[in-house]
Amino acid sequence: MGVGCVMIGSGVSAASHDILGAGATFPYPLYAKMFDDYFQETGDRINYQAIGSGGGVRQIQNKTVDFGATDAFVSKKDLKKFDAPIFHIPTCLGAVVLTYNLPGRPKLNLSGDVVADIFLGKIKKWNDPRIQKLNPSVRLPGMMIAVVHRSDGSGTTHVLTDYLAKVSLVWKETVGVGKSVNWPVGLGGKGNPGVSGLIKQIPGALGYVELVYTIQNKMPIISIKNKAGNVIVPSVESVSAAVPKQIPDDLRILITDTEAPDGYPISSFTWLILYKEQAYKGRSLGDARALQNMLRWTVKNSSRYAGELGYAPVPKEAAARALVLVESMTFKGERLSSK
Repeated sequence: MGVGCVMIGSGVSAASHDILGAGATFPYPLYAKMFDDYFQETGDRINYQAIGSGGGVRQIQNKTVDFGATDAFVSKKDLKKFDAPIFHIPTCLGAVVLTYNLPGRPKLNLSGDVVADIFLGKIKKWNDPRIQKLNPSVRLPGMMIAVVHRSDGSGTTHVLTDYLAKVSLVWKETVGVGKSVNWPVGLGGKGNPGVSGLIKQIPGALGYVELVYTIQNKMPIISIKNKAGNVIVPSVESVSAAVPKQIPDDLRILITDTEAPDGYPISSFTWLILYKEQAYKGRSLGDARALQNMLRWTVKNSSRYAGELGYAPVPKEAAARALVLVESMTFKGERLSSK
């Protein structure tokens, strides 16, 4: 993180900071807009590299960025790999959706067990009886299903595989859950943009991306039958409905396969992750304060950006807890807010 001087208007600090972050592609459209507006307001430039959640976690663990970004919270096992406590600051919620390339772009419904068997390679054609049963009014083609998945370490993959492990015992026992897994079938694309690109190029393709990418690229979206038996269209409203009333204090929670009758079952929070103690690797007090200011602004303002861009806002209770974490950041053992 570096410091420079800029000529800026009244109400903005004359000392500007460069803040470096890396990670999830899932929330990139939101971060691109928010971080640009933050720069316009404050003069602090945020350089965010959308390299995937796996890369974001590795880079903050290696202390090569000021913050990481991930759609999969750091597990208890992996928390032990960090040499100091980290915070998870939720910024929004989104949906992992299935999108496809079929003639006529028919509206389709699928259930969790069918989705799992498609990704397992057990269901090979679009007109398979199990798919047809879920879509009785659609004349499905006899095309082969070309499965597309992420090739990079991805929180989006973690969200999908967590869901599949909950709805399919075979998936849980053979493939499992992770940001990277050994896919039984399919082609890999890097990032949500790479997966989207392959799907648009390959007739009969089916893959998973973040909801915003399908909206931006005008791609069809599959509705999913949830645990309550209701067929749910992924949307800001159905993602918000998936959030349980009780959220842990550390804000690390998975909400896939929700119990909520109106909830979309492949929904997730996404987080910025950072060290609680900011005095490390030559960081200055100014560096630490710049990061805290950015996080404080993000927590307070993300909800007004989220809905406009196709994400669900963080619930008020979770945002309040996130602000408590931000205010408890330290520098040389003392709270930043008190320095």
